[in-house]
Amino acid sequence: MAQDYKRLEEYGLIGNLETCALVGRDGSLDWCCFPHLESPSVFAALLDINRGGHFHLRPRDQYHATQTYIENTNILQTTFETQSGALTLTDFMPVKDHTDTSHRTILRKLTCQQGHVELEVEFKPRFDYARVVPAIEPATGGVVARWQDHVLYLQSDLPFQMHEGDALGTFVIDEGETKWLVLRYGDTQPIPPQECESILDRTTRFWSDWAHDCQRDRCVFRGPWHDHVVRSGLVLKLLTHPETGAIAAAPTTSLPEVIGGVRNWDYRFAWIRDASFTVQSLHSLGHVEEALQYFQWLRGLCRQFGEHEDHLHIQVMYGLHGGQDLEERELHHLSGYRNSAPVRVGNAAAQQVQLDVYGELVNAFYETRRYGEDTSQSDWQFIRRIANSASRAWSTEDSGIWEVRGGPRHFTYSKLMCWVALDRSIKMAEKQGFDAPLRQWKETRKAIRQAILKRGFNQRLNSFVQSFDSDVLDATSLLIPVMGFLPPDDPRVQGTIDATLNHLTDNGLVYRYVGDDGLPGQEGTFVLCTFWLVDALVLAGQLDKAEELLLGILEHASPLGLLAEEIDPTSGDLLGNYPQAFSHIGLMNSALRLGWAVATKRAAKGPKERP
Repeated sequence: MAQDYKRLEEYGLIGNLETCALVGRDGSLDWCCFPHLESPSVFAALLDINRGGHFHLRPRDQYHATQTYIENTNILQTTFETQSGALTLTDFMPVKDHTDTSHRTILRKLTCQQGHVELEVEFKPRFDYARVVPAIEPATGGVVARWQDHVLYLQSDLPFQMHEGDALGTFVIDEGETKWLVLRYGDTQPIPPQECESILDRTTRFWSDWAHDCQRDRCVFRGPWHDHVVRSGLVLKLLTHPETGAIAAAPTTSLPEVIGGVRNWDYRFAWIRDASFTVQSLHSLGHVEEALQYFQWLRGLCRQFGEHEDHLHIQVMYGLHGGQDLEERELHHLSGYRNSAPVRVGNAAAQQVQLDVYGELVNAFYETRRYGEDTSQSDWQFIRRIANSASRAWSTEDSGIWEVRGGPRHFTYSKLMCWVALDRSIKMAEKQGFDAPLRQWKETRKAIRQAILKRGFNQRLNSFVQSFDSDVLDATSLLIPVMGFLPPDDPRVQGTIDATLNHLTDNGLVYRYVGDDGLPGQEGTFVLCTFWLVDALVLAGQLDKAEELLLGILEHASPLGLLAEEIDPTSGDLLGNYPQAFSHIGLMNSALRLGWAVATKRAAKGPKERP
C-alpha cells in the first residue's frame, strides 16, 4: 500500500564518501548501494516496500521517534521513547581513507538511557536491485548473505532465526547498556566493540574538522539560514566521490516528481551544468580543496576529447568514475516509491544534445579565476574549442536544460548559455592575451544577444520565455541578470520576475515551467528555481521579498535540514530524488548572496549591460 511508505522527510542520509544509505525515522535502513553509489542496491525498500529489502532495528512496542545529526557531522541519531524506556540508535559509516575497504561498513550503536526497551531486528538484503534473494547462513559472530562475489556480513551476538533470505531477532536492552550491530560489505571479519567506539570517535572528528566553522558575526552566511548552509555543505561532501572529485546529483534513483507519476529518473551521476554553481558554493564555505578537486574532474573530462575542433560533443552527465555509458533501463519487478512506476536505472538524457553545457563549462573556468586558479594554455585550448562549438551550434535546436522528451526546440536558456560561453571566452582571451578569433566571437555574441531579445522575449507576457516565439514561461529566465546578460534594473528583467511571481509561483515555491514537455502527468515546484527567484530579487534590490522566499523554502526542509528536488506546494511533501545536490547548492549560493546584501544594507550590484 502506498500509505505504508515513509515520507521522504522521514529519512536521514549517512555515507562513507563512496556510497550512501537512507535510514528512516523508524530505524529502517531502506536504501543502500554497495560498493559504490551507482552500484546495484542491496536494500531498496524505498522503491518497493515488499520486495526491495531492508535492515530495520526498532522497538517492538509503540514508540515516538525523533532524528538529529551529531552537530557538524553526518552521524545520524534516532531517539526512541517507549512506555518502558528510551534509547538512542546511532547510525554512521566510516569515511573512506584509501588504505583499505573497512569503510564499506554501516555501524549501528544502541544505547539505552532509561528503563528497558525490547527491540526487533530484521535483516532482509536483496542484491541487484532486489532481483536476487540471497542465501543467509550463520557465521562467526553473526550471519552472512552471499550472492556471486557479493558478501554482506551482519555482526551481532543475537540468536537470529533465518527464513527464506531473512534473518530475524528480538532482544531487550537495559538502562546503561550499549549494543553494536555492524554490517560489512565484502568482509566477514568481526570488529570488537572497543574498536567500534574508536571508529565512531574518528568519524566524529573527521566530520567536525571538515564542516564549515566560523564566528557567526563574521561569517559570510550569517543569518537564520546559517545552520542550513552548514548542513548543505555536509550533504555535498557525502555526494562527492573522493577519487575523481565528481559530485552526484543525488544518492537515489526513481523517486517521483509527483506521486503515482512516471517522471522517475536516476540521479546517481554527475551533471556538467552543476559546475560553476558548485565551485562557487564550495569556495564560499571554505572548502577550497573540494572545489579544486571538482574542477580537476572537469579538466579530466576535457582531456578525453580529440584535437579536432569540429563536432565537440560534451555529454550532459557522466558516471562518478567518468563513465559515459549510462544506458537507461526499467526495472518492472519493482513497484516504485508509493507505487510510482517505472523504476529506472541509468539515464537516457546523457545522450541528449543540450547546448547550455558549453556556457556552464566555460563559466566554471571563468569563475575559478576569482579563487586563484590560473587558466593554463591547455585549459585555453579546450575553452577555445568550446567557444567555437557554441559559436557554430547556438542557432540549432536542442533538448534544453530540463531534458524534455518532447523533441528539440530553440530553448532560450540554451542560447543564453552559448552567449555566456562566448562572453567569458572573449574576456579571458582579452585579459590574458590568449590567441582567439575575437572578431568572429564578438559578432556571434552580438547575434545571439539580438536573437534572444527579439525572439526570446514575449511582449504580451512582458517576460522572457522558454523557447523562441513561444508563450511558455520558464524559471531559467531568472538567470538572465545572474549571468550578466541584462542588468537587474532592466524593465525586461523586472517583467520576468513579476511574471514568475504571478504565474509560476505557488505558496512561495516556483515551478520550472508550465507547458507540454512530451511526458504525461504533472510535477511539483522545483527547489532550485525558487532559489533562482531569490537571487533575481536580491539583484533587483527587493531584499525583503527575497528573504521571505528564502525563509519560506527552508520551512519545507526535512527536520534534518535535507532538501529534495521538488516540493508539493499544497501538501508540502518533498518530491523527486533526495537529498538533491542542486537544491543544496542553490540554498548555499542564495544564502551567500542575500546574507551579504542584507548585512551591507544594500542590494548586490549586477553586471552592467554589455554591447
